[in-house]
Amino acid sequence: MYPKQFLKLNDTSLFQDTVLRCLEISDITEIFVVTNESQKFFVIGQVEELGYEIPVDNILLEPVGRNTLPAIAFGMQEIKKRFGRSVVGIFSSDHVLDKNAMATIRNAEELASEYLLTFGVVPTSPHTGYGYIKPAEPIGCGFKVSEFKEKPDVSSARKYIEDGCLWNSGMFLFDTDVFFEELERYAPEISAAFNDSESVKDIYERVASISIDYGIMERSDRVAVVKLDERWSDLGNFNAIYEEFDKDENSNIVYNCDDVLINSSSNLIYSKPDKIVSLVDIKDMIVVDTPDALLVCPKDSSQKVKDVVSALKDSNDERAQLHQTVYRPWGSYTILENSERHKIKNIIVMPQKKLSLQLHHHRSEHWVVVEGMACVQVDGEQYFLRQGESTFIRSGMKHRLSNPGKVPLEIIEVQLGEYVQEDDIVRFDDEYGRK
Repeated sequence: MYPKQFLKLNDTSLFQDTVLRCLEISDITEIFVVTNESQKFFVIGQVEELGYEIPVDNILLEPVGRNTLPAIAFGMQEIKKRFGRSVVGIFSSDHVLDKNAMATIRNAEELASEYLLTFGVVPTSPHTGYGYIKPAEPIGCGFKVSEFKEKPDVSSARKYIEDGCLWNSGMFLFDTDVFFEELERYAPEISAAFNDSESVKDIYERVASISIDYGIMERSDRVAVVKLDERWSDLGNFNAIYEEFDKDENSNIVYNCDDVLINSSSNLIYSKPDKIVSLVDIKDMIVVDTPDALLVCPKDSSQKVKDVVSALKDSNDERAQLHQTVYRPWGSYTILENSERHKIKNIIVMPQKKLSLQLHHHRSEHWVVVEGMACVQVDGEQYFLRQGESTFIRSGMKHRLSNPGKVPLEIIEVQLGEYVQEDDIVRFDDEYGRK
């Protein structure tokens, strides 16, 4: 519920960096985001942080994940409805890409009227985590594609590079007409689902889960590639993060925390502010410390994190899905302590934002203002709380919390009751359309 594209490893997240790159070649009203309900408010909030407002209708919500081909078809269909025949750039939201690449992408637009256009990154190493594209004869600013190659072993990757192959970046430039012609030709079931159904839910019940590469790109004879010789990564694991970001004099990367490192080098360390992390005689390790999880592994084994996630999912452990900090359209909350009959949260409400008008059947709530000013509405009565002041909300009382100020509101909430889970909520009014 808190995927890597929304993490801030620098001042901005990977998603925000992608939006800023797209604004180099487009207007915010022409940027569409295909996502899901749980990430909708990440999208809105992080675009607002950049000083822009993305039209809510431009956020397209998939009812269920079906890989990249249905997601791209969803976006392409909506754009064609609104703008007619268009050339559309398609970018993953979790990539690192040099901004200079956008000029190359813009200049490749002329090829998109005839070809499904992909972008191949000039390799810097025999990387085994990427697919490869083999260019053929030149056409305009690019090349026809002779072959797509799967993720290789090291020796095959070296051979691919010797043969002039490029890393498959998964970025595309598609003309809507060309795309839907090839979709009908190579994935007629998906084409029919989008043509015959008005409901997105009905469409996604009919379509198979398939990638754009398997579904169309590897089969079509109308595919071209343009070389990108700029910095790019899909940040597929922690080791990739380590390779992409600035390091100290001992080749360590340290995020958020204070560090005391003794004879330790080439490590990636992530923890929480004001916590001291000390490594002694440690090299080439990943250390990620969050409130509910600790990961320690060699950098070269960081791709095995997916095995940890699989083990958690197999045991139905909710920590595979939920972070202790949960983001909402009005701000965020962090669970500080939790048991069957009580929960303590640190809640941040952004300026001019409000929670829904709601009640709980099974719990009462104590609120203490830490910073800012709170506007509290309880059973029709409204009053204000300032730093150090508190209030008590009994179970069954309609209530709403809002921040009328210009700085974030921070409160501590103590929930008490026989049931303190998130689904004990009845909403009566909500600015964000939640039920």
